Amino acid sequence: MTIYKAPLDDQRFALFDVLDAESILTRLQGGEGHTRDLLDAVIEEAGRLSEAVLAPFNASGDEEGCHFDKATHTVTTPKGFKEAFKAFSEGGWTGLTQGEEFGGQGLPNTIGTATTEVFQSGNLSWSLYPLLSEGACHAMELHGTKEQQDTYLKPIVEGRWTGTMCLTEPQAGSDLGLLKTRAEPGDNGSWKITGTKIFISAGEHDLAENIIHLVLARLPDAPAGSRGISMFIVPKFKVNADGSLGERNAVAAGAIEHKMGLRGSATCVMNFDAAEGYLIGAPHKGLAAMFTMMNAARLGVGVQGLALSERALQNSVNYARERLQGRSLTGAKFPDKVADNLLVQPDVRRMLLTQRAIVEGSRALLLYTSLQTDVEARAADEAERKSASDLVAFLIPIAKGLVTELAQESTKEALQVYGGHGYIAENGVEQFVRDARIITLYEGTTGIQAADLLGRKILQLQGAGFKLFLKEIQAFCQQHAQDAALASLIGPLATHAKEWVDLTLSLAQRVQGNPEELGAAANDYLYYSGYITLAYMWARSVAALAKSPQQEAFKRAKRDTATFYFSRILPRCLMHKAAIEAGVDTIPAIA
Repeated sequence: MTIYKAPLDDQRFALFDVLDAESILTRLQGGEGHTRDLLDAVIEEAGRLSEAVLAPFNASGDEEGCHFDKATHTVTTPKGFKEAFKAFSEGGWTGLTQGEEFGGQGLPNTIGTATTEVFQSGNLSWSLYPLLSEGACHAMELHGTKEQQDTYLKPIVEGRWTGTMCLTEPQAGSDLGLLKTRAEPGDNGSWKITGTKIFISAGEHDLAENIIHLVLARLPDAPAGSRGISMFIVPKFKVNADGSLGERNAVAAGAIEHKMGLRGSATCVMNFDAAEGYLIGAPHKGLAAMFTMMNAARLGVGVQGLALSERALQNSVNYARERLQGRSLTGAKFPDKVADNLLVQPDVRRMLLTQRAIVEGSRALLLYTSLQTDVEARAADEAERKSASDLVAFLIPIAKGLVTELAQESTKEALQVYGGHGYIAENGVEQFVRDARIITLYEGTTGIQAADLLGRKILQLQGAGFKLFLKEIQAFCQQHAQDAALASLIGPLATHAKEWVDLTLSLAQRVQGNPEELGAAANDYLYYSGYITLAYMWARSVAALAKSPQQEAFKRAKRDTATFYFSRILPRCLMHKAAIEAGVDTIPAIA
Protein backbone atom coordinates (compact mmCIF):
# COMPACT_ATOMS: atom_id res chain seq x y z
CA MET A 1 0.00 0.00 0.00
CA THR A 2 1.53 3.31 -1.07
CA ILE A 3 1.10 6.66 0.62
CA TYR A 4 0.18 10.02 -0.90
CA LYS A 5 0.04 13.51 0.56
CA ALA A 6 -0.68 16.42 -1.76
CA PRO A 7 2.51 18.55 -2.00
CA LEU A 8 0.69 21.80 -1.27
CA ASP A 9 3.66 23.62 0.26
CA ASP A 10 5.79 23.12 -2.82
CA GLN A 11 2.92 24.00 -5.15
CA ARG A 12 2.35 27.23 -3.23
CA PHE A 13 6.05 28.01 -3.31
CA ALA A 14 6.28 27.47 -7.07
CA LEU A 15 3.07 29.36 -7.82
CA PHE A 16 3.35 32.37 -5.56
CA ASP A 17 7.02 32.74 -4.56
CA VAL A 18 8.83 31.62 -7.72
CA LEU A 19 6.36 32.55 -10.47
CA ASP A 20 4.43 35.39 -8.77
CA ALA A 21 1.25 33.87 -10.21
CA GLU A 22 -1.15 36.01 -8.20
CA SER A 23 0.06 39.34 -9.58
CA ILE A 24 0.17 38.00 -13.14
CA LEU A 25 -3.22 36.31 -13.09
CA THR A 26 -5.10 39.14 -11.36
CA ARG A 27 -4.00 41.70 -13.99
CA LEU A 28 -5.24 39.56 -16.89
CA GLN A 29 -8.67 40.16 -18.39
CA GLY A 30 -11.32 38.54 -16.23
CA GLY A 31 -8.75 37.64 -13.59
CA GLU A 32 -9.49 40.23 -10.94
CA GLY A 33 -10.86 37.58 -8.60
CA HIS A 34 -8.04 35.08 -9.09
CA THR A 35 -6.34 35.96 -5.85
CA ARG A 36 -4.00 33.84 -3.80
CA ASP A 37 -6.73 33.17 -1.25
CA LEU A 38 -9.00 31.69 -3.92
CA LEU A 39 -6.30 29.66 -5.67
CA ASP A 40 -4.96 28.43 -2.34
CA ALA A 41 -8.40 27.21 -1.33
CA VAL A 42 -8.86 25.39 -4.65
CA ILE A 43 -5.61 23.42 -4.49
CA GLU A 44 -6.21 22.60 -0.82
CA GLU A 45 -9.63 21.16 -1.61
CA ALA A 46 -8.17 19.26 -4.56
CA GLY A 47 -5.62 17.77 -2.22
CA ARG A 48 -8.32 16.56 0.15
CA LEU A 49 -10.29 14.97 -2.68
CA SER A 50 -7.24 13.21 -4.09
CA GLU A 51 -6.00 11.90 -0.74
CA ALA A 52 -9.38 10.75 0.57
CA VAL A 53 -11.22 9.65 -2.58
CA LEU A 54 -8.83 8.91 -5.45
CA ALA A 55 -5.61 7.59 -3.91
CA PRO A 56 -7.17 4.74 -1.89
CA PHE A 57 -8.27 2.78 -5.00
CA ASN A 58 -5.25 3.48 -7.19
CA ALA A 59 -3.75 0.03 -6.55
CA SER A 60 -7.04 -1.88 -6.52
CA GLY A 61 -8.08 -0.25 -9.79
CA ASP A 62 -4.81 -1.39 -11.35
CA GLU A 63 -5.31 -4.92 -10.06
CA GLU A 64 -8.94 -5.18 -11.19
CA GLY A 65 -8.64 -3.31 -14.47
CA CYS A 66 -11.51 -2.60 -16.85
CA HIS A 67 -14.00 -5.25 -17.97
CA PHE A 68 -15.14 -5.46 -21.61
CA ASP A 69 -18.37 -7.22 -22.59
CA LYS A 70 -18.02 -8.46 -26.17
CA ALA A 71 -21.76 -9.00 -26.56
CA THR A 72 -22.82 -5.49 -25.56
CA HIS A 73 -19.56 -3.68 -26.43
CA THR A 74 -19.66 -2.01 -23.02
CA VAL A 75 -16.87 -1.28 -20.52
CA THR A 76 -17.18 -1.49 -16.75
CA THR A 77 -14.57 0.51 -14.86
CA PRO A 78 -12.96 -0.76 -11.63
CA LYS A 79 -14.65 -0.51 -8.25
CA GLY A 80 -14.72 3.05 -6.95
CA PHE A 81 -14.27 4.79 -10.31
CA LYS A 82 -17.92 5.61 -10.93
CA GLU A 83 -18.53 6.94 -7.41
CA ALA A 84 -15.38 9.08 -7.59
CA PHE A 85 -16.42 10.56 -10.93
CA LYS A 86 -19.81 11.46 -9.47
CA ALA A 87 -18.16 13.23 -6.53
CA PHE A 88 -15.72 14.94 -8.91
CA SER A 89 -18.53 16.23 -11.13
CA GLU A 90 -20.74 17.35 -8.24
CA GLY A 91 -17.78 19.28 -6.84
CA GLY A 92 -17.55 21.32 -10.05
CA TRP A 93 -14.12 20.01 -10.97
CA THR A 94 -15.14 19.04 -14.54
CA GLY A 95 -15.67 22.71 -15.35
CA LEU A 96 -12.86 24.23 -13.29
CA THR A 97 -11.10 26.05 -16.16
CA GLN A 98 -13.97 26.14 -18.66
CA GLY A 99 -15.66 29.43 -19.47
CA GLU A 100 -18.50 30.65 -17.30
CA GLU A 101 -20.64 31.04 -20.41
CA PHE A 102 -20.53 27.25 -20.74
CA GLY A 103 -21.28 26.60 -17.09
CA GLY A 104 -17.66 26.41 -15.95
CA GLN A 105 -15.85 28.33 -13.24
CA GLY A 106 -13.49 30.19 -15.55
CA LEU A 107 -10.40 29.65 -13.39
CA PRO A 108 -6.96 29.96 -15.00
CA ASN A 109 -5.13 27.09 -16.68
CA THR A 110 -2.37 27.50 -14.12
CA ILE A 111 -4.57 26.37 -11.26
CA GLY A 112 -5.95 23.64 -13.52
CA THR A 113 -2.41 22.29 -13.91
CA ALA A 114 -1.83 22.35 -10.15
CA THR A 115 -5.06 20.50 -9.36
CA THR A 116 -4.56 18.05 -12.23
CA GLU A 117 -1.16 17.11 -10.82
CA VAL A 118 -2.77 16.32 -7.47
CA PHE A 119 -5.56 14.25 -9.01
CA GLN A 120 -3.15 12.34 -11.23
CA SER A 121 -0.81 11.56 -8.35
CA GLY A 122 -3.78 10.20 -6.49
CA ASN A 123 -4.99 7.99 -9.33
CA LEU A 124 -3.65 8.48 -12.84
CA SER A 125 -5.81 5.81 -14.51
CA TRP A 126 -8.98 7.39 -13.16
CA SER A 127 -7.79 10.90 -14.02
CA LEU A 128 -7.61 10.11 -17.73
CA TYR A 129 -11.41 10.03 -17.99
CA PRO A 130 -11.99 13.72 -17.16
CA LEU A 131 -8.66 14.76 -18.73
CA LEU A 132 -9.73 13.85 -22.28
CA SER A 133 -12.91 15.84 -21.79
CA GLU A 134 -10.88 19.01 -21.17
CA GLY A 135 -9.29 18.77 -24.61
CA ALA A 136 -12.61 18.09 -26.31
CA CYS A 137 -14.13 21.12 -24.58
CA HIS A 138 -11.24 23.31 -25.67
CA ALA A 139 -11.62 22.25 -29.32
CA MET A 140 -15.38 22.89 -29.32
CA GLU A 141 -14.89 26.22 -27.57
CA LEU A 142 -12.48 27.40 -30.27
CA HIS A 143 -13.96 25.77 -33.36
CA GLY A 144 -17.57 24.80 -32.65
CA THR A 145 -20.71 26.73 -33.49
CA LYS A 146 -22.88 28.12 -30.71
CA GLU A 147 -25.38 25.35 -31.35
CA GLN A 148 -22.65 22.71 -31.05
CA GLN A 149 -21.35 24.31 -27.86
CA ASP A 150 -24.83 24.39 -26.30
CA THR A 151 -25.60 20.82 -27.37
CA TYR A 152 -22.31 19.04 -26.67
CA LEU A 153 -19.96 21.28 -24.70
CA LYS A 154 -22.15 22.31 -21.78
CA PRO A 155 -23.09 18.75 -20.69
CA ILE A 156 -19.38 17.83 -20.64
CA VAL A 157 -18.61 20.87 -18.49
CA GLU A 158 -21.42 19.80 -16.15
CA GLY A 159 -19.85 16.35 -15.86
CA ARG A 160 -22.87 14.52 -17.30
CA TRP A 161 -20.99 13.57 -20.48
CA THR A 162 -17.31 13.03 -21.35
CA GLY A 163 -15.24 13.57 -24.50
CA THR A 164 -12.52 11.83 -26.48
CA MET A 165 -9.96 12.45 -29.21
CA CYS A 166 -10.10 9.89 -32.06
CA LEU A 167 -7.00 10.22 -34.21
CA THR A 168 -4.94 7.04 -34.48
CA GLU A 169 -5.77 4.19 -36.87
CA PRO A 170 -4.10 0.77 -37.29
CA GLN A 171 -2.15 1.93 -40.34
CA ALA A 172 -1.78 5.58 -39.28
CA GLY A 173 0.00 6.29 -36.03
CA SER A 174 1.91 9.55 -35.88
CA ASP A 175 1.50 10.03 -39.65
CA LEU A 176 -2.12 11.19 -39.68
CA GLY A 177 -1.90 11.86 -43.40
CA LEU A 178 -2.40 8.10 -43.85
CA LEU A 179 -5.75 7.88 -42.07
CA LYS A 180 -8.63 6.27 -43.98
CA THR A 181 -11.75 7.01 -41.91
CA ARG A 182 -14.25 8.58 -44.28
CA ALA A 183 -17.21 10.92 -44.03
CA GLU A 184 -20.12 10.65 -46.48
CA PRO A 185 -23.02 13.13 -46.71
CA GLY A 186 -25.95 12.27 -44.43
CA ASP A 187 -29.32 13.85 -43.66
CA ASN A 188 -29.96 17.41 -42.50
CA GLY A 189 -26.35 18.51 -42.64
CA SER A 190 -24.99 15.45 -40.87
CA TRP A 191 -22.24 13.11 -42.07
CA LYS A 192 -21.88 9.34 -41.97
CA ILE A 193 -18.54 8.45 -40.38
CA THR A 194 -17.02 5.06 -41.19
CA GLY A 195 -13.68 3.69 -40.00
CA THR A 196 -11.70 2.24 -37.12
CA LYS A 197 -9.71 4.13 -34.51
CA ILE A 198 -7.32 2.58 -32.00
CA PHE A 199 -5.73 3.58 -28.69
CA ILE A 200 -8.74 5.73 -27.77
CA SER A 201 -8.53 6.58 -24.08
CA ALA A 202 -11.96 6.64 -22.39
CA GLY A 203 -13.58 5.60 -25.68
CA GLU A 204 -16.14 3.54 -23.77
CA HIS A 205 -16.95 3.46 -20.04
CA ASP A 206 -19.75 3.54 -17.49
CA LEU A 207 -18.98 6.86 -15.78
CA ALA A 208 -21.24 9.20 -17.75
CA GLU A 209 -24.52 9.27 -19.69
CA ASN A 210 -22.95 10.02 -23.06
CA ILE A 211 -19.52 10.14 -24.72
CA ILE A 212 -18.74 12.74 -27.36
CA HIS A 213 -16.05 11.63 -29.81
CA LEU A 214 -14.07 14.18 -31.82
CA VAL A 215 -13.09 12.19 -34.89
CA LEU A 216 -10.70 12.91 -37.75
CA ALA A 217 -12.01 11.73 -41.12
CA ARG A 218 -11.91 12.55 -44.83
CA LEU A 219 -14.65 14.19 -46.88
CA PRO A 220 -15.32 12.72 -50.35
CA ASP A 221 -13.45 15.58 -52.05
CA ALA A 222 -10.58 15.61 -49.57
CA PRO A 223 -7.08 16.07 -50.98
CA ALA A 224 -4.53 13.43 -50.09
CA GLY A 225 -2.37 13.69 -46.99
CA SER A 226 -2.81 15.73 -43.86
CA ARG A 227 -4.34 18.65 -45.76
CA GLY A 228 -7.44 16.58 -46.43
CA ILE A 229 -8.52 15.88 -42.86
CA SER A 230 -11.70 17.21 -41.27
CA MET A 231 -12.97 16.92 -37.69
CA PHE A 232 -16.40 15.67 -36.66
CA ILE A 233 -18.49 15.46 -33.51
CA VAL A 234 -19.80 11.91 -33.13
CA PRO A 235 -21.89 11.22 -30.01
CA LYS A 236 -22.29 7.74 -28.52
CA PHE A 237 -25.99 8.50 -28.17
CA LYS A 238 -27.65 10.86 -30.60
CA VAL A 239 -28.99 14.04 -29.06
CA ASN A 240 -32.56 15.21 -29.53
CA ALA A 241 -33.50 18.81 -30.21
CA ASP A 242 -34.42 19.35 -26.56
CA GLY A 243 -31.01 18.05 -25.39
CA SER A 244 -32.28 14.67 -24.25
CA LEU A 245 -30.57 11.47 -25.37
CA GLY A 246 -31.94 9.65 -28.37
CA GLU A 247 -31.08 6.34 -29.97
CA ARG A 248 -27.67 4.71 -29.88
CA ASN A 249 -25.35 5.92 -32.64
CA ALA A 250 -23.47 3.47 -34.88
CA VAL A 251 -20.23 3.73 -32.91
CA ALA A 252 -19.04 1.05 -30.51
CA ALA A 253 -15.95 -0.30 -28.81
CA GLY A 254 -14.60 -3.38 -30.56
CA ALA A 255 -12.14 -4.24 -27.80
CA ILE A 256 -10.06 -2.77 -25.02
CA GLU A 257 -6.29 -3.03 -25.03
CA HIS A 258 -4.49 -5.26 -22.51
CA LYS A 259 -1.79 -2.93 -21.29
CA MET A 260 1.42 -2.83 -19.31
CA GLY A 261 0.07 -0.05 -17.09
CA LEU A 262 -2.85 2.34 -16.59
CA ARG A 263 -5.07 -0.71 -16.38
CA GLY A 264 -7.96 1.19 -14.84
CA SER A 265 -8.17 3.40 -17.92
CA ALA A 266 -10.12 1.92 -20.84
CA THR A 267 -8.02 2.18 -24.02
CA CYS A 268 -10.41 1.20 -26.79
CA VAL A 269 -10.62 0.12 -30.40
CA MET A 270 -13.55 2.20 -31.70
CA ASN A 271 -15.55 1.16 -34.75
CA PHE A 272 -17.61 3.76 -36.63
CA ASP A 273 -20.17 2.21 -39.00
CA ALA A 274 -21.82 5.10 -40.84
CA ALA A 275 -22.19 6.82 -37.47
CA GLU A 276 -23.98 10.14 -37.46
CA GLY A 277 -21.54 13.00 -37.07
CA TYR A 278 -21.32 16.76 -37.49
CA LEU A 279 -18.51 18.77 -39.01
CA ILE A 280 -16.72 21.00 -36.50
CA GLY A 281 -14.64 23.80 -37.93
CA ALA A 282 -13.86 24.27 -41.61
CA PRO A 283 -13.66 21.38 -44.10
CA HIS A 284 -10.15 19.94 -44.52
CA LYS A 285 -8.94 21.94 -41.50
CA GLY A 286 -9.46 19.25 -38.90
CA LEU A 287 -5.82 18.62 -38.15
CA ALA A 288 -5.27 22.25 -37.17
CA ALA A 289 -8.36 22.09 -34.96
CA MET A 290 -7.22 18.84 -33.38
CA PHE A 291 -3.86 20.37 -32.59
CA THR A 292 -5.57 22.78 -30.20
CA MET A 293 -6.48 19.66 -28.24
CA MET A 294 -3.11 18.00 -28.75
CA ASN A 295 -1.01 20.88 -27.43
CA ALA A 296 -3.11 21.07 -24.27
CA ALA A 297 -2.92 17.28 -24.01
CA ARG A 298 0.87 17.31 -24.40
CA LEU A 299 1.22 19.70 -21.49
CA GLY A 300 -1.20 17.50 -19.57
CA VAL A 301 0.94 14.43 -20.25
CA GLY A 302 3.95 16.29 -18.89
CA VAL A 303 1.92 16.83 -15.73
CA GLN A 304 1.32 13.06 -15.62
CA GLY A 305 5.08 12.57 -15.52
CA LEU A 306 5.35 14.99 -12.62
CA ALA A 307 2.43 13.36 -10.81
CA LEU A 308 3.90 9.86 -10.98
CA SER A 309 7.35 11.12 -10.02
CA GLU A 310 5.93 12.93 -6.99
CA ARG A 311 4.12 9.89 -5.65
CA ALA A 312 7.12 7.65 -6.31
CA LEU A 313 9.36 10.13 -4.47
CA GLN A 314 7.09 10.28 -1.43
CA ASN A 315 7.09 6.52 -1.09
CA SER A 316 10.81 5.98 -1.67
CA VAL A 317 11.71 8.65 0.90
CA ASN A 318 9.32 7.08 3.40
CA TYR A 319 10.77 3.61 2.77
CA ALA A 320 14.37 4.83 3.09
CA ARG A 321 13.57 6.41 6.46
CA GLU A 322 11.91 3.28 7.82
CA ARG A 323 14.02 0.51 6.32
CA LEU A 324 16.81 -0.63 8.67
CA GLN A 325 19.61 -2.30 6.76
CA GLY A 326 23.39 -2.18 7.15
CA ARG A 327 25.52 0.48 8.79
CA SER A 328 26.96 3.81 7.71
CA LEU A 329 30.43 3.62 6.20
CA THR A 330 31.64 6.01 8.91
CA GLY A 331 30.15 4.13 11.81
CA ALA A 332 26.72 3.43 13.22
CA LYS A 333 24.37 6.41 13.16
CA PHE A 334 21.63 4.60 15.12
CA PRO A 335 23.61 2.45 17.57
CA ASP A 336 20.52 1.72 19.65
CA LYS A 337 18.92 -0.05 16.69
CA VAL A 338 19.80 -3.29 14.91
CA ALA A 339 20.88 -1.34 11.81
CA ASP A 340 20.92 2.14 10.35
CA ASN A 341 18.23 3.26 7.98
CA LEU A 342 18.89 3.55 4.24
CA LEU A 343 19.36 7.32 4.39
CA VAL A 344 22.88 6.91 5.79
CA GLN A 345 24.00 5.50 2.40
CA PRO A 346 25.26 8.18 -0.03
CA ASP A 347 23.98 6.28 -3.05
CA VAL A 348 20.47 6.09 -1.61
CA ARG A 349 20.58 9.84 -0.96
CA ARG A 350 21.77 10.32 -4.55
CA MET A 351 18.72 8.47 -5.85
CA LEU A 352 16.34 10.40 -3.62
CA LEU A 353 17.88 13.78 -4.47
CA THR A 354 17.72 12.92 -8.17
CA GLN A 355 14.00 12.30 -7.77
CA ARG A 356 13.48 15.49 -5.78
CA ALA A 357 15.44 17.58 -8.29
CA ILE A 358 13.34 16.15 -11.12
CA VAL A 359 10.02 16.61 -9.32
CA GLU A 360 10.46 20.14 -8.03
CA GLY A 361 12.20 21.43 -11.17
CA SER A 362 9.51 19.89 -13.36
CA ARG A 363 6.75 21.39 -11.24
CA ALA A 364 8.16 24.89 -11.69
CA LEU A 365 8.54 24.35 -15.45
CA LEU A 366 5.00 23.02 -15.96
CA LEU A 367 3.40 25.77 -13.88
CA TYR A 368 5.52 28.37 -15.69
CA THR A 369 4.32 27.03 -19.05
CA SER A 370 0.70 26.97 -17.88
CA LEU A 371 1.02 30.55 -16.67
CA GLN A 372 2.11 31.53 -20.17
CA THR A 373 -1.02 29.89 -21.62
CA ASP A 374 -3.11 32.13 -19.38
CA VAL A 375 -1.20 35.21 -20.54
CA GLU A 376 -1.63 34.04 -24.14
CA ALA A 377 -5.40 33.71 -23.67
CA ARG A 378 -6.20 36.69 -21.44
CA ALA A 379 -3.60 39.46 -21.66
CA ALA A 380 -4.98 42.79 -22.86
CA ASP A 381 -1.89 43.61 -24.88
CA GLU A 382 -1.61 41.82 -28.23
CA ALA A 383 2.19 41.84 -28.21
CA GLU A 384 2.21 40.25 -24.76
CA ARG A 385 -0.17 37.54 -25.96
CA LYS A 386 2.07 36.87 -28.97
CA SER A 387 5.19 36.57 -26.83
CA ALA A 388 3.44 34.18 -24.46
CA SER A 389 2.23 32.13 -27.42
CA ASP A 390 5.79 31.85 -28.76
CA LEU A 391 7.07 30.80 -25.33
CA VAL A 392 4.37 28.14 -24.98
CA ALA A 393 5.09 26.74 -28.43
CA PHE A 394 8.78 26.48 -27.60
CA LEU A 395 8.30 24.96 -24.14
CA ILE A 396 5.58 22.39 -24.90
CA PRO A 397 7.94 19.78 -26.44
CA ILE A 398 10.32 20.19 -23.50
CA ALA A 399 7.50 20.05 -20.95
CA LYS A 400 6.13 16.90 -22.55
CA GLY A 401 9.27 15.21 -23.83
CA LEU A 402 11.79 15.82 -21.06
CA VAL A 403 9.46 15.62 -18.05
CA THR A 404 8.01 12.28 -19.17
CA GLU A 405 11.47 10.84 -19.87
CA LEU A 406 12.67 11.99 -16.45
CA ALA A 407 9.62 10.31 -14.93
CA GLN A 408 11.06 7.02 -16.22
CA GLU A 409 14.24 7.78 -14.30
CA SER A 410 12.45 8.99 -11.20
CA THR A 411 10.09 6.01 -10.87
CA LYS A 412 12.97 3.63 -11.62
CA GLU A 413 15.08 5.17 -8.87
CA ALA A 414 12.15 4.86 -6.46
CA LEU A 415 11.90 1.15 -7.23
CA GLN A 416 15.67 0.83 -6.83
CA VAL A 417 15.52 2.35 -3.34
CA TYR A 418 13.11 -0.42 -2.38
CA GLY A 419 15.47 -3.05 -3.78
CA GLY A 420 13.81 -6.45 -4.26
CA HIS A 421 10.75 -5.23 -2.35
CA GLY A 422 10.16 -2.71 -5.14
CA TYR A 423 9.72 -5.54 -7.61
CA ILE A 424 6.86 -7.00 -5.58
CA ALA A 425 3.41 -5.80 -6.60
CA GLU A 426 2.06 -5.64 -3.04
CA ASN A 427 4.39 -2.74 -2.22
CA GLY A 428 2.92 -0.65 -5.04
CA VAL A 429 6.02 1.02 -6.47
CA GLU A 430 6.25 -1.16 -9.56
CA GLN A 431 2.85 0.22 -10.64
CA PHE A 432 4.38 3.69 -10.93
CA VAL A 433 7.08 2.32 -13.23
CA ARG A 434 4.50 0.57 -15.41
CA ASP A 435 2.11 3.51 -15.48
CA ALA A 436 4.90 5.91 -16.37
CA ARG A 437 6.04 3.92 -19.38
CA ILE A 438 3.21 5.04 -21.68
CA ILE A 439 3.62 8.77 -21.14
CA THR A 440 6.71 8.98 -23.37
CA LEU A 441 4.66 7.41 -26.17
CA TYR A 442 1.17 8.89 -26.41
CA GLU A 443 0.45 12.42 -27.62
CA GLY A 444 3.65 12.13 -29.64
CA THR A 445 6.71 10.10 -28.72
CA THR A 446 9.84 11.72 -27.36
CA GLY A 447 11.32 11.56 -30.86
CA ILE A 448 8.35 13.49 -32.22
CA GLN A 449 8.67 16.11 -29.47
CA ALA A 450 12.37 16.42 -30.24
CA ALA A 451 11.75 16.84 -33.97
CA ASP A 452 9.08 19.43 -33.20
CA LEU A 453 11.44 21.38 -30.93
CA LEU A 454 14.42 21.43 -33.28
CA GLY A 455 12.74 21.17 -36.68
CA ARG A 456 9.74 23.44 -36.19
CA LYS A 457 10.24 25.64 -33.12
CA ILE A 458 13.94 26.35 -33.72
CA LEU A 459 14.53 26.07 -37.47
CA GLN A 460 11.18 26.63 -39.18
CA LEU A 461 9.96 29.35 -36.79
CA GLN A 462 13.41 30.92 -36.48
CA GLY A 463 13.55 30.21 -32.77
CA ALA A 464 10.96 32.86 -31.84
CA GLY A 465 10.19 31.37 -28.43
CA PHE A 466 13.78 30.26 -27.91
CA LYS A 467 15.01 33.84 -28.26
CA LEU A 468 12.45 35.12 -25.76
CA PHE A 469 13.34 32.42 -23.26
CA LEU A 470 17.06 33.06 -23.60
CA LYS A 471 16.49 36.78 -23.15
CA GLU A 472 14.64 36.03 -19.92
CA ILE A 473 17.45 33.80 -18.64
CA GLN A 474 20.09 36.40 -19.53
CA ALA A 475 18.12 39.15 -17.76
CA PHE A 476 17.80 36.94 -14.69
CA CYS A 477 21.54 36.26 -14.64
CA GLN A 478 22.33 39.97 -14.92
CA GLN A 479 19.83 40.84 -12.17
CA HIS A 480 21.39 38.36 -9.74
CA ALA A 481 25.03 38.63 -10.81
CA GLN A 482 26.01 40.07 -7.42
CA ASP A 483 23.68 37.90 -5.31
CA ALA A 484 25.89 35.87 -2.97
CA ALA A 485 23.14 33.29 -2.39
CA LEU A 486 23.15 32.50 -6.12
CA ALA A 487 26.88 32.74 -6.77
CA SER A 488 27.34 29.03 -7.50
CA LEU A 489 24.37 28.94 -9.87
CA ILE A 490 24.47 32.12 -11.94
CA GLY A 491 27.86 31.46 -13.52
CA PRO A 492 27.06 27.96 -14.80
CA LEU A 493 23.59 29.06 -15.95
CA ALA A 494 24.95 32.02 -17.92
CA THR A 495 27.67 29.86 -19.46
CA HIS A 496 25.22 27.18 -20.52
CA ALA A 497 22.83 29.77 -21.97
CA LYS A 498 25.59 31.16 -24.19
CA GLU A 499 26.68 27.65 -25.18
CA TRP A 500 23.05 26.86 -26.02
CA VAL A 501 23.01 29.69 -28.55
CA ASP A 502 26.32 28.69 -30.12
CA LEU A 503 25.37 25.03 -30.37
CA THR A 504 21.99 25.88 -31.90
CA LEU A 505 23.52 28.12 -34.57
CA SER A 506 26.14 25.53 -35.44
CA LEU A 507 23.55 22.79 -35.65
CA ALA A 508 21.29 24.92 -37.87
CA GLN A 509 24.13 25.35 -40.35
CA ARG A 510 24.79 21.61 -40.42
CA VAL A 511 21.11 20.85 -41.03
CA GLN A 512 21.14 23.17 -44.03
CA GLY A 513 23.94 21.07 -45.50
CA ASN A 514 22.34 17.72 -44.65
CA PRO A 515 18.71 17.50 -43.41
CA GLU A 516 19.45 14.16 -41.73
CA GLU A 517 21.56 16.03 -39.17
CA LEU A 518 18.24 17.17 -37.69
CA GLY A 519 17.07 13.63 -37.00
CA ALA A 520 20.46 12.62 -35.66
CA ALA A 521 20.64 15.52 -33.19
CA ALA A 522 17.02 16.15 -32.19
CA ASN A 523 16.75 13.78 -29.23
CA ASP A 524 19.98 14.96 -27.64
CA TYR A 525 19.02 18.57 -28.36
CA LEU A 526 15.74 18.06 -26.46
CA TYR A 527 17.57 16.72 -23.40
CA TYR A 528 20.27 19.40 -23.64
CA SER A 529 17.66 22.18 -23.86
CA GLY A 530 15.57 20.62 -21.12
CA TYR A 531 18.39 20.37 -18.59
CA ILE A 532 19.23 24.05 -19.07
CA THR A 533 15.56 24.95 -18.79
CA LEU A 534 15.32 23.10 -15.47
CA ALA A 535 18.52 24.79 -14.30
CA TYR A 536 16.83 28.15 -14.85
CA MET A 537 13.81 26.98 -12.87
CA TRP A 538 16.07 25.87 -10.02
CA ALA A 539 17.96 29.15 -10.02
CA ARG A 540 14.69 31.06 -9.88
CA SER A 541 13.56 28.84 -7.02
CA VAL A 542 16.65 29.65 -4.96
CA ALA A 543 16.27 33.37 -5.73
CA ALA A 544 12.68 33.22 -4.47
CA LEU A 545 13.72 31.85 -1.09
CA ALA A 546 14.85 35.28 0.11
CA LYS A 547 11.26 36.54 0.29
CA SER A 548 9.45 33.25 0.84
CA PRO A 549 7.51 32.71 4.08
CA GLN A 550 8.33 29.00 4.02
CA GLN A 551 10.03 27.38 7.04
CA GLU A 552 13.83 27.27 7.22
CA ALA A 553 13.90 23.49 6.80
CA PHE A 554 12.00 23.88 3.51
CA LYS A 555 14.46 26.55 2.34
CA ARG A 556 17.49 24.48 3.30
CA ALA A 557 16.15 21.50 1.34
CA LYS A 558 15.61 23.73 -1.69
CA ARG A 559 19.15 25.06 -1.59
CA ASP A 560 20.61 21.58 -1.12
CA THR A 561 18.60 20.15 -4.00
CA ALA A 562 19.52 23.05 -6.29
CA THR A 563 23.20 22.50 -5.51
CA PHE A 564 22.75 18.79 -6.25
CA TYR A 565 21.03 19.57 -9.56
CA PHE A 566 23.76 21.94 -10.74
CA SER A 567 26.55 19.61 -9.58
CA ARG A 568 25.25 16.22 -10.66
CA ILE A 569 22.46 16.58 -13.24
CA LEU A 570 23.19 19.72 -15.25
CA PRO A 571 26.61 18.28 -16.33
CA ARG A 572 24.66 15.76 -18.42
CA CYS A 573 24.59 18.57 -20.98
CA LEU A 574 28.24 17.74 -21.75
CA MET A 575 27.25 14.27 -22.92
CA HIS A 576 24.37 15.50 -25.06
CA LYS A 577 26.49 18.26 -26.59
CA ALA A 578 29.14 15.71 -27.56
CA ALA A 579 26.50 13.47 -29.13
CA ILE A 580 25.04 16.39 -31.10
CA GLU A 581 28.46 17.37 -32.40
CA ALA A 582 29.24 13.77 -33.40
CA GLY A 583 26.84 14.17 -36.31
CA VAL A 584 24.80 11.82 -38.48
CA ASP A 585 27.86 10.00 -39.81
CA THR A 586 28.16 8.19 -36.47
CA ILE A 587 24.70 6.66 -37.03
CA PRO A 588 25.41 4.27 -39.93
CA ALA A 589 22.85 2.39 -41.96
CA ILE A 590 21.66 -0.96 -40.59
CA ALA A 591 21.41 -3.84 -43.03
